[in-house]
Amino acid sequence: MPINNDLLLILKSSTFGEGEIDLGETLMEKFLNSLFESGNLPARIICMNSAIFLTTAGSHFNDILSKFELEGTMILSCSTCLEYYKRVDQLRVGKATTMKETVSSMLSFGRVISL
Repeated sequence: MPINNDLLLILKSSTFGEGEIDLGETLMEKFLNSLFESGNLPARIICMNSAIFLTTAGSHFNDILSKFELEGTMILSCSTCLEYYKRVDQLRVGKATTMKETVSSMLSFGRVISL
């Protein structure tokens, strides 16, 4: 699948939107699957705050994020967030990133989607 080298996706939560957690998790799963199926994959997905739970042990999101990674999308999780939530050793998809690298990505990509 082609990678859109101009597109950065920032996930700020383990759920899509606010409200009921179960609904938010379902919506996030549907969003990521729909984005993958669109064939227009972001060059990077950066997970911030509670979104790091999507990339760590025990998350059913590991499978879909691994598909993005296999197609060439770089999956990054905030190292400060991993430390805060004590999940550094539980990262399963992608790698840790710094705030400096996140800011650099935000400034260099032409399109930034933040959820």
